[in-house]
Amino acid sequence: MTQGAGQGPVVRTATLRDFRVPPYAQVPVQSESASHEYVLAHPEDSVPRAVPREAGESSARPATAAEAPHRVADAPGTEHGDTRAAPARPEDSVPQAPPEHPGDAFPDDEPPEGYTPTERDLPVINRGDTVQVTVAPAEQPAPAAEGLGPLYVVGDVHGYLDELVAALTAQGLVDAEGRWSAGNTRLWFLGDFTDRGPDGIGVIDLVMRLSAEAAAAGGYCKALMGNHELLLIGAKRFGDTPVNSGAGTATFQAAWLLNGGQKSDMDRLQDVHLQWMSRLDAVVEEDGHLLMHSDTTAYLDYGTTIEDVNDNVHEIINRNDADECWDLFRKFTKRFAFRDDDGPQAVRELLAAYGGGRVVHGHSPIPYLLGEVGTEDADGEGNSEPLVEGPHVYADGLAIAMDGGVTMAGKLLVAQLPLQA
Repeated sequence: MTQGAGQGPVVRTATLRDFRVPPYAQVPVQSESASHEYVLAHPEDSVPRAVPREAGESSARPATAAEAPHRVADAPGTEHGDTRAAPARPEDSVPQAPPEHPGDAFPDDEPPEGYTPTERDLPVINRGDTVQVTVAPAEQPAPAAEGLGPLYVVGDVHGYLDELVAALTAQGLVDAEGRWSAGNTRLWFLGDFTDRGPDGIGVIDLVMRLSAEAAAAGGYCKALMGNHELLLIGAKRFGDTPVNSGAGTATFQAAWLLNGGQKSDMDRLQDVHLQWMSRLDAVVEEDGHLLMHSDTTAYLDYGTTIEDVNDNVHEIINRNDADECWDLFRKFTKRFAFRDDDGPQAVRELLAAYGGGRVVHGHSPIPYLLGEVGTEDADGEGNSEPLVEGPHVYADGLAIAMDGGVTMAGKLLVAQLPLQA
């Protein structure tokens, strides 16, 4: 069964085009020439297609679980930056799954004609103009405010709860039971908590709980909004309501399924999760690092200051207009603004507007930027050595990529800033 229908084992998938819509969801169906004209008009929204595999060849492998505590899924009513204490027992707040979500797009457990899941393997971009380097920042980050601990960032998680707990444990941020153990440390998640992996709601519950525990210990755990948060909010709120995609009429529900939406996540999605996601900021500055989810300059469309961007994004979500939310989602899916020859200048535009000496982002997996993808052996197991060992510094040392490609045999990255040379 296709991914997103919730009928088969969870497999790792990857983004081909975060807002592409299958033919059955387009009204009217676009001609080939019309689609070609849109691609020409919006090249930044397109990603080359993956090379098809030979018949019978598997492109997915089962998700692996780290040997670390998991399912730490307390769901306290904490908000972004909230300091209220978490419940004493996780089982007190486990959300109850509804029998079936009314927006389920698969009647009779069969996918609509024309629906295709996202493919796991990413397109290979053998550019040759990006390299993995470790360099000192162009400008030394400002020292942390008195009383605040070290600064850490987390790349895209995409539902891989076990891998997240293992990575946080390895950095000493949580203990053997998955509880905050880092005192006054500051931790920022860069967005994309759900879709593609097996337990997106469990990831959100963990981050919400850690927010309360960190605040009680004198630190904090906060999160930014990614394009998949916008996608999940839209799928829940608007379902199959048509939206003007710029290349025909699409729906959030179809786009969510196409991009790894998990029915189990939708069944467990509660109002507290929606409220928490809706209040996440889009961009922040910490210790001279400009933190954002997407490697795009589209943030400049929403304001010339950090405060303006976050206020405008929140207002759009609160206005609950499907077309306006779709446009926001579409812009946040853009990528690779910092990768080409003019990438350093694009980074400088953002830094000039919002401050900081370096941009730190997720969204675009590092194997994309390096022109590498994972391979599988005959048994379907990934390489013993991951392609990604750490963050990728590029664009003349002005940008740091943090999406290690956990959905494609990569690595879920947790790193302390500033990076050590």
